[in-house]
Amino acid sequence: MLGLGLGLTSSLCWGVSDFIGGLSARRLPLLFVMISSQAVGLAVVIGVVAVRGTGAPGLVRLLPAVGGGLAGIAALTSFYRALAIGTMSVVAPIAATGVSVPVVVGIARGDHPASSQLVGIVIAVIGVVLASREHGPGIEDRGASRASVVLALLSAAGFGCYFVGVQSSARADPMWALLASRVAGVALLLVVVAVQGGIAVAQPGRLWPLAVMGVLDVSATGFYAVATRHGLLSVVSVAASLYPLATVLLARVVLGERVRRVQEFGIAAALSGVVLMAAG
Repeated sequence: MLGLGLGLTSSLCWGVSDFIGGLSARRLPLLFVMISSQAVGLAVVIGVVAVRGTGAPGLVRLLPAVGGGLAGIAALTSFYRALAIGTMSVVAPIAATGVSVPVVVGIARGDHPASSQLVGIVIAVIGVVLASREHGPGIEDRGASRASVVLALLSAAGFGCYFVGVQSSARADPMWALLASRVAGVALLLVVVAVQGGIAVAQPGRLWPLAVMGVLDVSATGFYAVATRHGLLSVVSVAASLYPLATVLLARVVLGERVRRVQEFGIAAALSGVVLMAAG
C-alpha cells in the first residue's frame, strides 16, 4: 500500500508540473523552460543529498539512473516535437503507453502481482491512454503524420526506460539515483544549448512558475524512486503514470477546457484500476 500511495503522489506531482510547464511553454522558449525547471530540481536534490550526508553508492550502481535521465530528457524532447508536427489525439496516447516498459520489466524480474492487480494494471493503462486523448490540430500531411508517430513511439520507450533506470539505481539509494538522473539530464540540455549557441532568457518575473515546476518534477521522481522500494515495479509504475489525469482536470478547472466523453471514461477507468491495484 505504501508503494502504491507514493506512486500516486508522484503522478499528482508530475501532472501538476506538466500543467505548469504547458502554460509556461506557451509564453517562453521550450528549451529555456526545460533547462530552468531541470536546474531548479537539480539544486533541490543536491541540497537534500548534502543534508543527508550519506556517501554515494558505487558508480556502477548509479549508471542505470544516468541512462534513465538521458532517456527521460530525450523522451520529453521527442514528445514535444511530436505534438508540434502531429495530431495530439494520436501522439499523446502512444506516448502514454511507455508505462508498458517497466510493467514488462517488473514481471520479467519476477514480480507476481495478484490477479486483481493484473486486471487493475490493464484497466489503468487503458484509462491513461483514453484520458490523454485530445482534439488534434487538424489533418497533417502524410509524412509529418508518420514522423509524429515515430517520435511518439520513441518518447514512450524513453519514458519507460527512465522509470526502469531510476528504479534500478534506487535499490542502492533513492536520492543518489535521483541526483544521478538529474545531473545526466541537465548535462544533456547544456550540451544542446551549447550546440545552439545559447538560449533566450526570460524576465525574472516569469521564472517562479518554472521553479515550482522544477520542485514538483523532482519531488515526483523522488516519490517514485522511494515507491519502487516498497511496492512491485509493475504496480508502482502504472500508479505513477496516472499523471495525465491531474493535467486534464486542471485544464478543465483553470482554463475552462471541456473534458471529452472519452476522457471522462478514461478517468473513471484509471481510478477503477487504482482501486483494483490497491485491493490486490
